[in-house]
Amino acid sequence: MRGSRMNPGDRRTRSIMSVVIVMGLCGFFYILGAWQKSGSGRGDSIALRVEKETDCTKILSNLHFETHHTMDGGNPLVMNSKVFKPCHIRYSDYTPCQDQNRAMKFPRENMTYRERHCPAENEKLHCLIPAPKGYVTPFPWPKSRDYVPYANAPYKSLAVEKAVQNWIQYQGDVFHFPGGGTMFPNGASAYIDELASVIPLADGTIRTALDTGCGVASWGAYLMDRNILTMSFAPRDSHEAQVQFSLERGVPAVIGVLGTVKLPYPSRSFDMAHCSRCLIPWKSNDGMYMMEVDRVLRPGGYWILSGPPVNWKTYYKTWKRSKQDAEEEQKRIENIAEMLCWDKIYEKGDTVIWQKKANSNACQNMNDPASKMCNVQDADDIWYKKMEACITPIPDGAQLQKFPERLFAVPPRILEGTPGVTEEVYEEDKKLWKKHVDTYKRINKLIGTSRYRNILDMNAGLGSFAAVLYSPGSWVMNVVPTISERNTLGIIYERGLIGIYHDWCEAFSTYPRTYDMIHASGVFSLYQNKCDLEDILLEMDRILRPEGAVILRDSVEVLNKVRRTVTGMRWKSKLLDHEDGPLVAEKILIAVKEYWVGSEEGNRS
Repeated sequence: MRGSRMNPGDRRTRSIMSVVIVMGLCGFFYILGAWQKSGSGRGDSIALRVEKETDCTKILSNLHFETHHTMDGGNPLVMNSKVFKPCHIRYSDYTPCQDQNRAMKFPRENMTYRERHCPAENEKLHCLIPAPKGYVTPFPWPKSRDYVPYANAPYKSLAVEKAVQNWIQYQGDVFHFPGGGTMFPNGASAYIDELASVIPLADGTIRTALDTGCGVASWGAYLMDRNILTMSFAPRDSHEAQVQFSLERGVPAVIGVLGTVKLPYPSRSFDMAHCSRCLIPWKSNDGMYMMEVDRVLRPGGYWILSGPPVNWKTYYKTWKRSKQDAEEEQKRIENIAEMLCWDKIYEKGDTVIWQKKANSNACQNMNDPASKMCNVQDADDIWYKKMEACITPIPDGAQLQKFPERLFAVPPRILEGTPGVTEEVYEEDKKLWKKHVDTYKRINKLIGTSRYRNILDMNAGLGSFAAVLYSPGSWVMNVVPTISERNTLGIIYERGLIGIYHDWCEAFSTYPRTYDMIHASGVFSLYQNKCDLEDILLEMDRILRPEGAVILRDSVEVLNKVRRTVTGMRWKSKLLDHEDGPLVAEKILIAVKEYWVGSEEGNRS
């Protein structure tokens, strides 16, 4: 009778035979692998054929990492029923959590309305953010520092408003950035030379810097000549597209503001912090903003204040302020600096420089009952946490090495004891990511060249991906997700790298088309059952440049879901085996975003 069941004896026999066959195959491949690795099998025709058929350059022959600057008229291959439509062209510069219309619903006090206010679930756009018509790949560094294609950020207002300050000049089809600023109209280089007469900018002591209210980030751009990496931030405000211009220039920057919540950086992150006419009311709220800078400033670090109220005697009439008011503001700032144990080491013209004490023993004010001390356990607990008017204690710790030695030296936080991270774990992590990055470079030979300037690592771990990629021609924004088991961003900063805390269930604090390449290891597994995979991918698409590259590492099940989704997002992708072979559950997904631009006909989905 057809369809009859096997008896128990037959099932046992088949089960035993299956086990024997599998064990035999495993043994055969183990012996074959050992034989090949020994060298005696290198001439074997079967081994050569397998090696040839699994060559990455052959697998990826239909993926093109070069830029073309022209619109691809073809339709994307669709593997599932969902194809994401383009958003209307008016959303080409949409920043979901810093949307101007939504911002106006919040109070202006303490810049609350300029902080992050993300859309509710029913307000999210489920469409692809278009590039503006005529968009091209930015110029390679260092030309990008000085020139940005007009089509990429078509906003002339800043060129008019800041014309006499040498911020930006409109020249036909490009913007030119002469390197000037409100407080350094003669150029950032000359201004930095002045700072270098006081601060050791040349010997690797200063590696990471913070620029508050950065404008178009010329200070950070020119510090790169001295191998100093600057995290620049400014709000999305009346100075239209200032952060966008910074990113198009190839300079690290995010949308941000000193308002009511803590900055998204760990304590003791920056060797130097800077305010050049940043218009932050430093004396307000009992000195809370200066205390927040103190939290993220390393012991022995420097704070530079250039602009009002410095040199008030010369300018108070120009500022249309009373002499008494301007003098009082500077005195108040001086008093807060003294309370924080900052030594004023330089004052000339429009610039003052303070240096933070290297340790708490040198600061008698820390024992003053009038000085409110923060809880040291809260120093790195920052995500949407309210800023406080308190002083962050300086912990005792190992000395930080100079750069570039600190890039691969064991960071002090590991030596002091970071949960889950030992010296052995750190050393193994470095070796692992050296192997991974070598694999990436075999797959995409443009990695490590000027093709990829702005790079994002969505789940940076200990920062070893960025450390191995280190080059003056590129920079990596290292993100430590707020839901990570290990808080490692402080370690990343101690390696001389930069980064930020973020929750990938929300939009990132940046403009569309920020990054040339996005890397993410384990992000989608981390966020399973936390938020929608589709939302994360749409956000990646928003911040990735046309013809930008994506490298994902995750389980095969997760990456298959990702691949099905991105085929409807105008991405071309390939799924590859792990470096250690097909039996490893972790796989690699390589993708390239197609070039396309928006039009007036584009509709919101």
